[in-house]
Amino acid sequence: MASLLWGGDAGAAESERLNSHFSNVIHPRKNLRGIKSPTVPNVDGSVNNTEEDDEEDGVELAANSLLNKLIRQSLVESSHRVEVLQKDPSSPLYSVKTFEELRLKEELLKGIYAMGFNRPSKIQEMALPMMLAHPPQNLIAQSQSGTGKTAAFVLAMLSRVNALELFPQCLCLAPTYELALQTGRVVERMGKFCVDVQVMYAVRGNRIARGTDVTKQIIIGTPGTVLDWCFKQKLIDLTKIRVFVLDEADVMIDTQGFSDQSIRIQRALPSKCQMLLFSATFEDSVWQFAERIIPDPNVIKLRKEELTLNNIRQYYVLCRSRKDKYQALCNIYGGITVGQAIIFCQTRQNAKWLTVEMMQDGHQVSLLSGELTVDQRASVIQRFRDGKEKVLITTNVCARGIDVKQVTIVVNFDLPVNQAEEPDYETYLHRIGRTGRFGKKGLAFNMVEVDKLPLLMRIQDHFNSNIKQLDPEDMDEIEKIEY
Repeated sequence: MASLLWGGDAGAAESERLNSHFSNVIHPRKNLRGIKSPTVPNVDGSVNNTEEDDEEDGVELAANSLLNKLIRQSLVESSHRVEVLQKDPSSPLYSVKTFEELRLKEELLKGIYAMGFNRPSKIQEMALPMMLAHPPQNLIAQSQSGTGKTAAFVLAMLSRVNALELFPQCLCLAPTYELALQTGRVVERMGKFCVDVQVMYAVRGNRIARGTDVTKQIIIGTPGTVLDWCFKQKLIDLTKIRVFVLDEADVMIDTQGFSDQSIRIQRALPSKCQMLLFSATFEDSVWQFAERIIPDPNVIKLRKEELTLNNIRQYYVLCRSRKDKYQALCNIYGGITVGQAIIFCQTRQNAKWLTVEMMQDGHQVSLLSGELTVDQRASVIQRFRDGKEKVLITTNVCARGIDVKQVTIVVNFDLPVNQAEEPDYETYLHRIGRTGRFGKKGLAFNMVEVDKLPLLMRIQDHFNSNIKQLDPEDMDEIEKIEY
C-alpha cells in the first residue's frame, strides 16, 4: 500500500509533516475539536477560565479515547461477555477462531500477520463474519480500545475496495483529527501489501482545490470537513461509497454539531452501502443516535462490567492538614510491602505538591494530570506499567479504563466530590477499582480531614461496605495489614 497521501501535490511529504507534527497538536484543551473547557460563570455573566492548578481535572471523552488507543498497542482480551442481536434471528450465527476461516485476499492476510495478530480477539470472532458477509450487513458494535475494533473495520474497508477504481469507495468518520490519523495508521499497516490502495484525510487544514479529481479509495475524516467536501466542494460522490464507518459514536454525539452532520452524510449514501457504527459506551443517547443512522443492523453489545469492592480492603485516616496526610502516607508506605500504588488527588495543585514531597524523600514517582498532552500521558502510563516508577500520582484523568496488574494499593489523598461538594460515588468506585482487579485482592486508603468524615460515611453507606479507621502512628497495626 502506498504511503498515506493527502490531496493535490502535497503527497507523502505532507503526510510525513503531519506525523512529525502529531505530538505538538494533541493537547486536549487546545487542539481536540469539540472539547469543552470547564468554565465558571460570574455574577455579572462573565466567565473565568478554570485551568488553574487549584481546579479539578476534567476528563475529555476524545482525549481519553485517544489515550487508550496509544497505550493499548497490543490486543487486550476483554473480560466482558459478548451479546449478539441479529437482524434476522433465524439466520445462522457464525464465529471464527482463525483469520484463515474468513477467506481473505492473500495480501490482507499477510498484512494482518505483519501487524502481530495471531488470532481474532473475542469481539473480532463475532464481528468479522458479519462485516465481511455477502451481501454486506450493517453493524452496531460496542467495543473498547485494545479489543481489535479498528483492525476489524479497517479489514472490512480493505476487503471491499477495488484498487483499479480511482475514486472514493470507503468513508470513515472520526470525531477528531488525531483519532482519524490513528485509524489511518492502521489502514497503512494492514494494507501494506495492497498495491495501489491509498488513503486521503478530510480534516481541517487539508485544503483541496474545487474541481480536484479525488482518486484515493479510502477517505478518513471529521464530520464537518467531510460534509464540506461532499456537498460544498463536491469532491466526494457519496453515491459511490460502499462502506461507511462511524467510529467513536459516544464521542461524536458529545461534540456539538457532529451528530447532525453525520446523519446528513449518511442520508446521502446509497441503500447498498454497508454501514458500521462503533462506540465504547452505549448510553441511551448513543443508542438512539445509532438506531437513527444505521438501518437494519446486527448488534454486538458487551455485558456491563460489574465493578465490585468485595475484594478490596478499605481504610481511612483522619488528618488535620495536607502535611498530616503526607506523614500518614509515608507511615503506610513504610509499613506495607507495596507492589505499585496509585494516589488520587482532586486538584493539580495537590498532585504537584505531593509529587515534589515524595521525590524529595527519594521515592520513584510520576505525575499524570490533564495539562499533559495525550502522548505525554501515554508515556507516563507506559513507564508506570513497565515498573520504572512505583507510584503514580494523578487526578481524575486516570480514574477509569487504565489497568496495571501490579497495582496493589490505591490512595485517595483527597476524597472525590462533585461541584456541589457531594460525594462522587462513581469516581470513588472507579478510583479504588484500579486495585483488586484481575481477581486479586487490593487495599484502599482514604486520607480524610475531620470535617470531611461525614462524606466518607455516606460513601460507606452507599456501597454497604466497611471502611475501617487506621491510626497512622500505630506501626504495629499498619504492619499487620495483609492483602
